[in-house]
Amino acid sequence: MEAKGIVFKYGDNVDTDVIIPARYLNSSDPKELAMHCMEDIDAEFIHNVKKGDIIVADKNFGCGSSREHAPIAIKAAGVSCVIAETFARIFYRNAINIGLPIIECPEAAKGIKAGDEVHVNFDTGVITNVTTGGRFQGQPFPEFMQKIIASEGLISYINNK
Repeated sequence: MEAKGIVFKYGDNVDTDVIIPARYLNSSDPKELAMHCMEDIDAEFIHNVKKGDIIVADKNFGCGSSREHAPIAIKAAGVSCVIAETFARIFYRNAINIGLPIIECPEAAKGIKAGDEVHVNFDTGVITNVTTGGRFQGQPFPEFMQKIIASEGLISYINNK
């Protein structure tokens, strides 16, 4: 499995309230959530994101509430992967549960800029900045997590077994 896209870059402590503001939590429709993804931190995100693009952030991405709406909104907006220095643990688990690939890699978080084109190989954990030629070693997904992501989430994975 792999991802390739243009980077949207954010800093530390991007919480679930800016990923999907609480005023939109009355919907569980992924398309509806996607329309408001990141709007309180980056009003232009939803107008500029393309299928396959990648979010790169610094420390503690996805902190705040435990809502699954946040990774659902990101995935439904077309983002193929989130790379961060660190993730809030509940966000990490929710992302895997809904089939959104995420990778912790401090070096990549520091060495990738907004607008760079990035390629991620989930089997090896190698993150390549196509724009600069830089390569970073992230943690590859264990096989069972790759199966969950390939199944589009934990529920589908269990139903397919």
